[in-house]
Amino acid sequence: MSQPPGPAYPEPQYPGAAPPPPQYPGAAAPTPPPQYPGAAAPTPPQYPEPQYPGTTATPPSYPQPAPAQPQYPAAPPAYPGAAPQYPGAAAPYPGTAPGHPAPSAQQYPAQPPQPAPFVPQQPVAPDDLDYRHQGRRMHVAAHQRGADATAIGQLATQVPSFLVSLAVVAAVAVAMFGTAVGWLVVLAWLASGALVFHRPTELLFARRAFKLRAPLATERARLEPIWREVTARAGIEADTYELMVENSDDLNASAVAGHVVGVTTYSLNKIPSSNLAAVLAHELGHHVGGHAWAGLLGYWYSLPGRIAWALTRGLARIAIAVASVFSAAATGFLILFMGAFLVMGFLVAWYITIPLVIAPYLLAYAGRLGELRADQQAAALGFATEMVQVLHHFQAEENAAKAYAAAQGKKLKEPGGLAKLLTTHPDNITRIRALEPYLQLPR
Repeated sequence: MSQPPGPAYPEPQYPGAAPPPPQYPGAAAPTPPPQYPGAAAPTPPQYPEPQYPGTTATPPSYPQPAPAQPQYPAAPPAYPGAAPQYPGAAAPYPGTAPGHPAPSAQQYPAQPPQPAPFVPQQPVAPDDLDYRHQGRRMHVAAHQRGADATAIGQLATQVPSFLVSLAVVAAVAVAMFGTAVGWLVVLAWLASGALVFHRPTELLFARRAFKLRAPLATERARLEPIWREVTARAGIEADTYELMVENSDDLNASAVAGHVVGVTTYSLNKIPSSNLAAVLAHELGHHVGGHAWAGLLGYWYSLPGRIAWALTRGLARIAIAVASVFSAAATGFLILFMGAFLVMGFLVAWYITIPLVIAPYLLAYAGRLGELRADQQAAALGFATEMVQVLHHFQAEENAAKAYAAAQGKKLKEPGGLAKLLTTHPDNITRIRALEPYLQLPR
């Protein structure tokens, strides 16, 4: 059932409220409430203004309480034989009696807290190497584990120098110790070449001649997994060779003697693991090809002859300098005599003197071939792309050095003519071109 409508009262208008709805025609006008005599008009309640989205509300302000003061005990507890301790007070100095004031700061200066020792963090390059071959071998061909044609060529080139060194050692030993003992000295010198493959001697030689050192624990933790991956791909036991480190800011590595592989700290810490593996594979190529021990063996057996030649040149210069003090005629005569002696040597022992003259050029050529073969060894183990990246880095360094010299108004001196024939490394472009067959390049 419906109820009759009651009287309608007008809605009070509040500040900020919306306007009343419009009155449409035909609607009954609202009837105002009756006013009684003496009654005061009703006062509408006051409501806070509503906040709409997008308006900034005014936060209410509340009285801020005062910060609480620390409360100290009225009578601090007394401990036997100890001075009273208050919150926030400094600890008593040793040797002060209870009840006596602590000594002043002039007597006991405040000790600042000791900072923790600074341990520099070595930057580690990203480890992007694929380690799938660890635990199984990918054997290389048998001829890659001995002395290749480059190593044999190095040894053959050193034969004339070896003969000269043998003559020098025999002459000096027999002159100093007599015939019997002198030939024992010669035999000992011949047997000394076996020290190239003696581990302690190799390590001593690497430390003294190449300034290599044993790797730190952190360096070994980064180096050994990469080296195990490289040797696993080559089918070689990882502990066959000794890993060492050189403190250097150059991207480089070295194959020393018969069993030492050295790498610089820059290569260890700054280049990605895949590129470091390519560098190590390159040095492994020198070892399995016999380049390292052949070069060191040839150097050792030619050393007496080179020392004798250096002494001869030094004596000749001294003699020319002394002769120039007396007269120009004496100097000219001495130079003529030395020239005639050299010509006689060429004519009498041409099979020795001519190889001695061309030996440096042949050794440099064998060195260039050895570098190309070591690059190919790294490519055969799957590091062709990474080896090319390393060579591009070398080329960028050369270009930067040339640009810097040009900016300074200088020009880098490059080898030319016969000097190019004495370089032991091919240029980077030649090495990159030799690696292109190992790259899967689109045609």
